[in-house]
Amino acid sequence: MTSLAGNYPSFAGLLRREGVLAGTSWELFPEPTRGTPSFITPGAILEARNCIRTGQVFGLDYPADAFDPGMSLKRGAPRHTIYSSHPAHRDDYLDGYYLQGSTQIDGLRHRRADDVGFYNGTPDDRIREGTPDLGVQEWADSPIVGRGVVVDLEGYRNGQGHPIDHAAGEPLGLDLIEAALKKQSVSLLAGDILMLHTGWCEWFLALPPDGKQRTRDSRRATGIAQSEDFVAWAWDHQLSLLAADNFALECLPAVPGSPYRNSAPNDHGMMHQQLLAKLGMPLGELWRLGPLTRHLRSTGNWDAFLSIKPLNITGGTGSPANAIAVT
Repeated sequence: MTSLAGNYPSFAGLLRREGVLAGTSWELFPEPTRGTPSFITPGAILEARNCIRTGQVFGLDYPADAFDPGMSLKRGAPRHTIYSSHPAHRDDYLDGYYLQGSTQIDGLRHRRADDVGFYNGTPDDRIREGTPDLGVQEWADSPIVGRGVVVDLEGYRNGQGHPIDHAAGEPLGLDLIEAALKKQSVSLLAGDILMLHTGWCEWFLALPPDGKQRTRDSRRATGIAQSEDFVAWAWDHQLSLLAADNFALECLPAVPGSPYRNSAPNDHGMMHQQLLAKLGMPLGELWRLGPLTRHLRSTGNWDAFLSIKPLNITGGTGSPANAIAVT
């Protein structure tokens, strides 16, 4: 079994594991339920300090009510209430706050693999309110911090004279990601947090209300095209987290040739089950990458020191990302 840095098997090696372990990273990490953020070593965090060159800081979260309406058929914007008990006091609370309604990180209990179950073989009856198993609090107690790399897919395609077709919900292949990385002269390192800038969020938010509704009704959204090559590539580069400025990271709907239509019928061929439930790789969606990307274009550097700290909610299936980039 071929090994990578840290004595982890390659993706081909994962596929050769036996039984329910085949194609999974279950039982491989020192902290069994932390998942691929385990690829970030203390040394990698110290090296990430070198990404701080200008002292500029970027918040990567959109407002909690930014996507109202958004692409989700169920997640609405929270209602914010401010109240007072006496003239000198103010307090507030949120009603109907969907933790994945805006900029988010998907936790490992967000998806169950149809064929083998939740990550690390966690029993189904443990995935409920009040239980900690696979909850986002693991990444709140020990935040995900390291080198973030932006891949400017929008900028690359614009430079080719062929802008991304967001209205059609264009699938974006691994070949495009690799071409953009090559154009940017970026090499990926173990533990990197990969951020794909497609321009979708800014495009969607600029639509008039009826345009947002038509896009929502179409059930089409730009994103990564589903393929085993992409899943293998993400694992073999030992990426700790995948994030993008689009609705589902992946394109919606899944491409007709998705290799996961049989193994992930409840997700209609999406890769979420492969990445979350099998590899333990957290996903970021609806990230605010435009300002950061434009700044990095101006500097010619494509990495930043990145901090991600989900809300400390025991057993949360996902959370606002609370992501901060320092360049």
